[in-house]
Amino acid sequence: MKRIALKIAYDGSCFYGWQTQVITPTVQNTIEQVFSKIAKTNIKIIGSGRTDTGVHSSSQIAHLDFPIDMNKQQIILASKSLLPKSIQILDVAIVDDNFNARFDAIERTYKYIITKKQTPFNYRYKSFFPKYNINLDVFQQCATYFVGLHNFTSFSKPNPEVKNYECDIHKLDIYEVDNDIIIEISANRFLHNMVRRIVGAMISVSHKNLKPEIIKEWIDMKKHEQKNFFTALPNGLYLTEVLYPENCLKFDKS
Repeated sequence: MKRIALKIAYDGSCFYGWQTQVITPTVQNTIEQVFSKIAKTNIKIIGSGRTDTGVHSSSQIAHLDFPIDMNKQQIILASKSLLPKSIQILDVAIVDDNFNARFDAIERTYKYIITKKQTPFNYRYKSFFPKYNINLDVFQQCATYFVGLHNFTSFSKPNPEVKNYECDIHKLDIYEVDNDIIIEISANRFLHNMVRRIVGAMISVSHKNLKPEIIKEWIDMKKHEQKNFFTALPNGLYLTEVLYPENCLKFDKS
């Protein structure tokens, strides 16, 4: 038995989120079924974090204990033949037996894409807010109030399992590429709906011509129920990177 880590990309529009639940299909459940079939035994996987229905990933990390003697390429090929085209195992790495994809992660990065021009080809993968006035400069001013260690209760969905709502946002970059506004945010951890609520708050400030410093007031409220802003659509959100301590996990740079 060896513990392996997977780097996974998936189209979230095809699934009811990452986590296995009563409603199917989910990404976790789909991958577990495939690896259970390959190993001919029940396989459970642990991901670096949960993504909601409609949220995508270009670099989710998960680990599992694998009883079959197969090399990296064999595992990738076997999974490719059984997984739907909406999920791809990008890479495989052997890790220590005590490695945990969720608890060993030290930073996660998400990207949110807002398009100014929705088309039949991007509506599942970019969010469109035609009724809102979106100002890039206002977004950038709002971003400064989110960076750092804060209690993000106001920017998360209630969860009885969560006792700590403090998160340390390391960076929040906002820039424009062609017809898209890109929001990149990195933190040590994220709460349920946190990125989408941050995006919704910035849109609300821009659209209502509010002062960007109101973000600090909303953070200080520490209140889940918010009528000041909304939770942005899930289809523009991507988990793009998960970082671990040096020598904890190493994939091929390719």
